[in-house]
Amino acid sequence: MKLTRRNFLFSIAGLCCAYLLLVQAASAQLINFSKQDLIDYTAQNPFDRLPDGRPKVPDALIERARDLSSEEVWAVLQGKEYNNQYADGFQVLHPGKTMVGRAFTVQFMPVRKDVDTVAQAKAKQSLGKRLFNQTAIDMLQPGDVLVVDLFGKKIGGTIVGDNLFFYVNQATHGGGLVVDGSVRDLNGISEIDMPAYFRAVDPTPIADVMLTGINVPIRIGNVTVMPGDLVVGDREGIYFVPPQFVQEVLDRADETHIHDEWTKKKFAEGKYKSSEIYGSPSDPKLKQEYEEYLKKRLDEIHKQRSSK
Repeated sequence: MKLTRRNFLFSIAGLCCAYLLLVQAASAQLINFSKQDLIDYTAQNPFDRLPDGRPKVPDALIERARDLSSEEVWAVLQGKEYNNQYADGFQVLHPGKTMVGRAFTVQFMPVRKDVDTVAQAKAKQSLGKRLFNQTAIDMLQPGDVLVVDLFGKKIGGTIVGDNLFFYVNQATHGGGLVVDGSVRDLNGISEIDMPAYFRAVDPTPIADVMLTGINVPIRIGNVTVMPGDLVVGDREGIYFVPPQFVQEVLDRADETHIHDEWTKKKFAEGKYKSSEIYGSPSDPKLKQEYEEYLKKRLDEIHKQRSSK
């Protein structure tokens, strides 16, 4: 096709429009995903959604997940080839308290003046105030777990002290906090009954960082965390479960609990060697006994849940 002056001008105009759209999208993503972005990036979510677009794992499933162990989550996700969903190496505030909730993700980066100047100007224009850690904290909802990428920063990487930790507890109804960074006022935080995972403790306030993302994909350890993931933390570490696997994880956990229950009952009888019972009974009669026990207990559990 001959490139006329008119065609050339149309081509340039088209490229300019595409560039402007790209810049606008990038600007939006500097602060947060749009609702449609969240829907697109979590398209396999089988549940309803929160007003901000995040998957809304049902409250009833969140309550069930309080009995999960890391091993039970691992068994399903490993089979799905989701091998990068577990993070550990944290200080755990209340090791005996399981943390469960929906991920509300926040990303910080080391401050860079030219980038931060633009971000703050945009925030001033759209929000009427500067971006800082409380911009995200003030957006929390019941059932959220605040999950913060502070790139492992200790000094000046303190996302909350005891006052803001108390606020997070109130806003999320005890959901929890995960920060790849630090906290301050540990003595005061320890008196608040909310689970938390953090890399370090430091007396300094948060400083020399810039807020670059709210409810965007973030990295915690070796995990890519998506907004709305089911967060499950125990004394070992934290799993971030994609919503599409939550129901299967919980159903498989029911079977695991029953298997463990039956196995220990048989061990308590003192008649069998461990290899005859665990991991699966070798004798056909014992195998049938277990399968009948499994069906009976699953029926009981389902009836108990449906009556609530």
